[in-house]
Amino acid sequence: MAKLQLTLKVWRQAGPNSPGKMETYEAKDIPEEASFLEMLDIVNERLVDQGTEPIHFDHDCREGICGMCSLTINGIPHGKDRGITTCQLHMRKFRSGDTIWIEPFRSRAFPVIKDLVTDRNSFDRIQQAGGFISVRTGAAPDAHAAPIGKDAADAAFAAAACIGCGACVAACKNASAMLFVAAKASHLSHLPQGQPERDRRALAMVRQMDEEGFGGCTNQYECEAACPKEISVDHIARLNRDYATAMLKEQFVSA
Repeated sequence: MAKLQLTLKVWRQAGPNSPGKMETYEAKDIPEEASFLEMLDIVNERLVDQGTEPIHFDHDCREGICGMCSLTINGIPHGKDRGITTCQLHMRKFRSGDTIWIEPFRSRAFPVIKDLVTDRNSFDRIQQAGGFISVRTGAAPDAHAAPIGKDAADAAFAAAACIGCGACVAACKNASAMLFVAAKASHLSHLPQGQPERDRRALAMVRQMDEEGFGGCTNQYECEAACPKEISVDHIARLNRDYATAMLKEQFVSA
């Protein structure tokens, strides 16, 4: 079984108000079948044995579902492979002797808590601003009680696949959260249950996004390329239309 001999350049930062820097670690005898997070586990075990503070990083499910494992690897959120999260990246993608640069997702709206751990509560606040419906659903409805066309259902499902990891923000030169916001708004705007609050949702979520300090979207599509769920930028176009319509209605009512 092949073992990898690697050099890690890791961002270390004691806290939100502390200066950070890159530190070098040797990752020796790493199994090729290990995941990227398992590689960090191995390195951390050795650091603990040496009496050194381990590298702090986020993780939860390790199955590409939760979005917690948000690392920038060699300058690319989640690494160079498309359609995967950091926990789904395996060490067989690297070669023995490689140097790997590991940093947290960079954004003013994602302040560093410690090392590679960032505070992404800004996403939660955007979701709370409008990513909900007030329709009373009650018990599980009968099949086809609310007929939804296949195209609309597929589009809603594709948007709902967003796991809120923040790779779109980290990949964007402006640190824009438009793909995340568009996915959360679009998945509801495709469904009949999401129509009553469609205008309010678009206004509230975009305004909260701006308040959180995310940058503007300049349509370079780095977000789509970095998204582990490969969510389409078509949802951004839909949100832009919804937002423009809602703004016109708001101005008409207030006139």
